[in-house]
Amino acid sequence: MRVALESNGFFMGIEYLAVFFCGIMGGLSAIKRGYDLFSIVLVAWLTALGGGILRDVLLGDLPPVGISDRGFVLTALAAGLVAAFAHPEVERMYWTMIVVDALALGLFAVNGTAKSLSMHGSGMTAVFMGMFTALGGGLIRDTLLNEVPMVIRDRHWYAVPTAVGCVLTVVVFRATQRGDIGLHIEMALDVGIVALVVVMRVLSVAFNITLPGAVERDRFDFHEQGRYLARPVIHPHGHGARGGGGGQEGDSQDTVQ
Repeated sequence: MRVALESNGFFMGIEYLAVFFCGIMGGLSAIKRGYDLFSIVLVAWLTALGGGILRDVLLGDLPPVGISDRGFVLTALAAGLVAAFAHPEVERMYWTMIVVDALALGLFAVNGTAKSLSMHGSGMTAVFMGMFTALGGGLIRDTLLNEVPMVIRDRHWYAVPTAVGCVLTVVVFRATQRGDIGLHIEMALDVGIVALVVVMRVLSVAFNITLPGAVERDRFDFHEQGRYLARPVIHPHGHGARGGGGGQEGDSQDTVQ
């Protein structure tokens, strides 16, 4: 069973574009670290197709598309070469890169999730496979370059839109399986999911929308801690000197905070 978006040549072209720009971003990361041409092309390939390789290995769909699909592989390698020679111009295309990166997140999330479902995976497994497809390449890139992964480093919405797209893809796919909607409607809804991922990601960057962090706490607050944490104080001479006043002092203090 083919993923709905893959049955349309136009969306396949967009996916090639996403692979290309993901490869360029991977190549730029290697260039900033001063690596040679081979390393630039290698990082570009892993960034563009690493998530799909990870997904296919986990699903047992071998050989992975990242090494078996000639078009995708050549596109990723070409992206590394373009980054090596045109990186000054590419780095100025900030918003273009943001939008295309978001487009890649959406496309890879939908395709990865749908592929897992088409191989009879559960909904939860499919969501994880979709997120691996969308985020795995960047995770592999940052690990190779010894950087904090983008999924953690970027406080804007990055993994959140991906997760939303994966969950919605499961809902649409199940509706198609039950016969509630047809293939054309499924395709339209998948396109809408990709658009939603793009909008969420771009708006989070444009308006600096971030998720809240941990709740700030100034001190440790434990109600009635004296009741549970107090322990008796032992006065060796307290009971033995009761008549002389020392025992009276010992009896009056039997606990300590």
